[in-house]
Amino acid sequence: MRGLWGIAAGMLAAAGVWAAGSSLSAQTASQMPHPGQALYRLKCASCHDNPEATRSPAKAALEGMSVQTLEFAMSQGKMKAMAEGLSPEERGQLINYLTGRSQASVETWSQAMACPGRNVDLKGAPTVTTFGFDARQTRTLSARQTGLSRASLSRLDLAWAIGFPETTMIRAQPAVVGDMVFLPVAESSAMYAFDVSDPAKPCVKWVYRAPGAPLRTSAAYGVLADGVPVLAFAGLDTTVHVVDARTGKALWTKHVGSYAYSMTTGTPRVLKDRIIVPVSQFEIMVAANNSVACCTNHGYVLSLDPKTGAQQWRYDTMPDAQPVRDRGDGKPLLGPSGAPIWNSPVVDEKRGLIFFGTGESNSPPAHRNTDALIAIRLKDGTEAWSHQATADDIFNVGCGLSPPAGRLNCVKAPETVYRDVDFGASFMSVKLRSGRELVLAGQKSGTVWALDPDTGKVVWRTDIGTGAPNGGIHWGIAFLDDTVIVPVAAVGRQLPGGPPIDAKLTPGLYGVDANTGAIRWQYSVGPDCAGERGKKAPRCERLYGFSGAPTVIDGVAIQGSLDGRLFAIDTRTGKALWSYDTLRDFPTLNGVPGKGGSIDAASIVGVNGLVLVGSGYGMFGQAPGNVLLAFRPR
Repeated sequence: MRGLWGIAAGMLAAAGVWAAGSSLSAQTASQMPHPGQALYRLKCASCHDNPEATRSPAKAALEGMSVQTLEFAMSQGKMKAMAEGLSPEERGQLINYLTGRSQASVETWSQAMACPGRNVDLKGAPTVTTFGFDARQTRTLSARQTGLSRASLSRLDLAWAIGFPETTMIRAQPAVVGDMVFLPVAESSAMYAFDVSDPAKPCVKWVYRAPGAPLRTSAAYGVLADGVPVLAFAGLDTTVHVVDARTGKALWTKHVGSYAYSMTTGTPRVLKDRIIVPVSQFEIMVAANNSVACCTNHGYVLSLDPKTGAQQWRYDTMPDAQPVRDRGDGKPLLGPSGAPIWNSPVVDEKRGLIFFGTGESNSPPAHRNTDALIAIRLKDGTEAWSHQATADDIFNVGCGLSPPAGRLNCVKAPETVYRDVDFGASFMSVKLRSGRELVLAGQKSGTVWALDPDTGKVVWRTDIGTGAPNGGIHWGIAFLDDTVIVPVAAVGRQLPGGPPIDAKLTPGLYGVDANTGAIRWQYSVGPDCAGERGKKAPRCERLYGFSGAPTVIDGVAIQGSLDGRLFAIDTRTGKALWSYDTLRDFPTLNGVPGKGGSIDAASIVGVNGLVLVGSGYGMFGQAPGNVLLAFRPR
């Protein structure tokens, strides 16, 4: 869910995709002004010079990344297969060619912004403790919690900006406790504890620097049974970090990856006696390559002891893969596989259930828990119920319904519907005014689901188009006053044999009646390619929808767009109250050059009269950026 489509698109055909670059002659390489340029042409250019076709980060995005991020990607991460055969010296040359740097930079700006006193005040009420803010994951905050009213959200001005060096995306959502904002910055491999008690002058209480891999998930907060306040988050290498929120000191770290392509994306959930960690996998990106033994990875959920990280139980979405059939060259096709868990589980402690969704299958047979809504028991991780939303969705990047000849790990229609319509958006557990309780979920197919939490029986479903690999409904939905607030990135295409798509459906924000599934209101967003925006916003005529998760404050949805615009939309009427274009350069408080870009994933919160927004998402060929923006009413 993903950032993956782009990061590793070139891995699908290590032997074939490089064909154009592989013909680079030694003489031509010797004529190049930088030795890393030849390596880039050979190993990288076919994808990163064609981000629209390959869904990779553009070369400009690579140039803005940190040395640490690029080195990890090539040596241990998603680019390991592409960088195979490169020596450490050659990897260094390639990184130097892209970034102009040879070693990781020493970050000093946070020292200049250090708070006068280092004691962290956690006396204020926690308002953002998990991906969905509260225990039900409604993504809704009140005026009292934020110091922001419906009226004030229609008259916001930029208060300040903070820039993060060597960063191309602000993808993570902070945890918020009182006036403390705990923000993970992926490419900085760091968690920053910002004090915004003076909304005009934020300062830094502490910085936790993660050893090794870049970070990936948002931050979760909770107080353990012994009274210790902790933050939990995870890295690109599936290392879970649990730190003391008062000091920023690690209590423990634990590597939780089990398979070759395991990774963490969903935000952990901190309870008094356990930490729940969802685990996904990115085998989808490499499986079309014949050299890969496809497919062996699947998703799972862990319950970890909050004091030590020891495993309490594990739930697997399916059994381990076994040989299914000969793929045509004497080697086996393996399955089942897939069902990564991209979203952040919602925990219903009263029922003793954990709700989450899964992704597609990567090989046959398509297991019943792929593209599924699932409930497991909190006490032991056993499955309570599962409902498959889309069957036979066997999907690997580079295959297709009719895959190119010779790709031995691919399957064809009708064995697959090949849609990639996983559940990226985290679920919500809600209570209607009538007293009825529902589990609500959004799927990349554009479908909103309402299920009975005890049985998994479908109460209603609403299809807002047919979706797309990046949504449909991508990162999240929200709930307030019996209304589901649903962002839609793309309406999708007409499916063969499927019902016609309503011509009135467009990318934008929707208010859906949580009782019936009927659409109450619709806010349509269109492209804005006028003037300089057409140059700054990649593919602005197509990438302008709402992919990121919405944040609702006092009945107003704060929603970012893929082309860098920010909107405040009334959740009662669907009327726009305010907008702001973040696709620009910003002067920053910390002196780091600031640049806004696409707004995606989840990065918007409200605290102490400020709306905080992360701008920049340099994946899928979208606009990179590196700023945390603060808005306040004028």
